[in-house]
Amino acid sequence: MTLPAHNTKHIRSLKYTHLSQTFHLTQSDDGRSNGTALWLGGQILSLYLAYHLKPTAHKQPRPRAIELGSGVGLTALVLSALGYDVLATDTPHVCNSVLRHNITANRPHLPANAGSIQVRELDWNVESDRWLWNDAMRITPGGDASNNYETSAEDLLGPPFDLIISSDTLYDTSLVEPFFRTVRALAASSLQIKPPMFFLALERRDPQLIDGALASAPVPLMRVPMKKVRKALERGGIEWDTSEWEGVEIWRQV
Repeated sequence: MTLPAHNTKHIRSLKYTHLSQTFHLTQSDDGRSNGTALWLGGQILSLYLAYHLKPTAHKQPRPRAIELGSGVGLTALVLSALGYDVLATDTPHVCNSVLRHNITANRPHLPANAGSIQVRELDWNVESDRWLWNDAMRITPGGDASNNYETSAEDLLGPPFDLIISSDTLYDTSLVEPFFRTVRALAASSLQIKPPMFFLALERRDPQLIDGALASAPVPLMRVPMKKVRKALERGGIEWDTSEWEGVEIWRQV
């Protein structure tokens, strides 16, 4: 049975069932980084996207998604199973401790028609004019530039993106401005016929912080009604009491 993330943080290797898919997620709750453990917002967002987005496995070219703060990789894996080519990004520590491992370990078990997943480091504090789209390890410069991955420069995912997502990333005031600056830059580089979709999941632990953050968003946002989120959970076979997840909000671009 799938449990809320706050009940599983002590489990180092988590067997996680999402719809008909089972993922094996390594996590760490050692206090060094919030990003190395599964969080409730990621669970709720992955269920909602699986409910809301149409499968794209047979669409060519495949739509592209980028996730900011991918953590243990759950939502990136779910999007890949839906047919998206996914660029999963996080800090060097998160990428090296859990994210790359989880993507590599679960990739062989995704559906045959799943999209690709690439993992790259992204520092929101680095201005977008310094971003690198031809480095298989990182988007923002720093560290060893060597490439230990087999992806060639021609196959690396980059803009334009059809979808930008993030969850459990706005929990400190110092993150708000860099985060939305990064979202703004990605959206600007992805303008085609229509702007990319943007979804943000968060927990309202600090109402003042969240209200201020949402007010500073570079695009107009609207909250997804709770009844739609509940329907997504029901479709996913989740039978949690409402009190277990009602603090999570999903916001999307208008």
